[in-house]
Amino acid sequence: MAEENKINGLAWFVAGLGVGALVGILYAPKSGRETREDLIAGAREGTEYLRVRTRQAVEQVGNLVDQGKEQMGEYVERGREAVDRGRAQWEEFVERGKNLVSEQTGRVTAAVEAGRQAYKTPPVADEPKEL
Repeated sequence: MAEENKINGLAWFVAGLGVGALVGILYAPKSGRETREDLIAGAREGTEYLRVRTRQAVEQVGNLVDQGKEQMGEYVERGREAVDRGRAQWEEFVERGKNLVSEQTGRVTAAVEAGRQAYKTPPVADEPKEL
């Protein structure tokens, strides 16, 4: 938006130069040669002004591009850090899961073995109870 205002301002400046030159020619008390020299000098000044403003605009755009590159680099680095943290958490969760499965496997194996032992051992006869 600000750049658009600058461009509009520049356009109005150039238009004003043209109108001013035309009015100056019509009402100038100078001779034709002096008037032409003044017009040439004005054109040179306008050209120099445009050259300076163009150079400034190029510098500003270069600065904006550099800032954009810096910010993009920061965002990429933040993204990498987030991915690394996520990967570390994922690996931790996987390791916890493996440990949990291992513990449960041990418990189930022990329970199955206890069941086998109980099945193989003959039951002890209870003594009859007297009434």
